[in-house]
Amino acid sequence: MEKTKSIMIVGVGGQGSLLASRLLGNILLGAGYDVKVSEVHGMSQRGGSVVTYVKYGDKVYSPVVNEGEADIVISFELCEAARALPYLKRDGKLIVNTQQIDPMPVITGAAEYPQDIVAKLQAAGADVFAFDALTLAEQAGSAKATNVVLIGAMSNILPFSEEEWDRVIETTVPPKFLQLNKTAFALGRSHSQLR
Repeated sequence: MEKTKSIMIVGVGGQGSLLASRLLGNILLGAGYDVKVSEVHGMSQRGGSVVTYVKYGDKVYSPVVNEGEADIVISFELCEAARALPYLKRDGKLIVNTQQIDPMPVITGAAEYPQDIVAKLQAAGADVFAFDALTLAEQAGSAKATNVVLIGAMSNILPFSEEEWDRVIETTVPPKFLQLNKTAFALGRSHSQLR
């Protein structure tokens, strides 16, 4: 019996965590896993923190991921990676887009954006793969594809072929955005050295 695994997707409202969790859920369901995906928690309008949980295994009873349980954390934004760190397992992987989106306290001048976040995550013992997913998404054709670039980077950790991922993208993404998302996924997958 396979142990339940947990993936957390964290970001800011408007960054596309819903599509990312759908792609993950669909590939895992297609492989025969029991999958539970939480609804998006947080302020899903642009700017608020958003957290989505994906759990899979032989039998999953709850989608909730508690502190210290996440095998993988995918962070669409730097500050959100720091916020999610307590949820990462000791041997878990943290995949981080190096994009900075100022939260409201920074915008209003009540706080400053934290510096050297990646170095601090590494100093805390996290296995961090940080890269500029936004620039790769723009190369693919749209900044909105950052979510799929990050899924592409993470895909190397899971035991699915590029063809299997392509099929899931084809059945999950609307046809008019299909080529954009396939390109974004391929850029993320080839850019990542994760295993």
